Amino acid sequence: MKKLDVLAGVLVVVGALNWGLVAIAEFDLVATLFGLDFGETNAATRVVYGLVGAAAVYEIVQWPAMRRRWSRTPAHAAA
Repeated sequence: MKKLDVLAGVLVVVGALNWGLVAIAEFDLVATLFGLDFGETNAATRVVYGLVGAAAVYEIVQWPAMRRRWSRTPAHAAA
């Protein structure tokens, strides 16, 4: 599960950076990586955007469980 946590985290960071670049520089990194102009989409970019959105939902839903998984103290030791 930790690998999925990391993958979801990376995708959320990619999405956040992309939106930051859109806001600051009017630059769409995902579109550029796929050879498109700002605001254009194709099947590949929609897959990336969809994965970013799914990763965000995963992060929200799994937040309590991720905190337990990544905690340095065992669950039974917590009082």
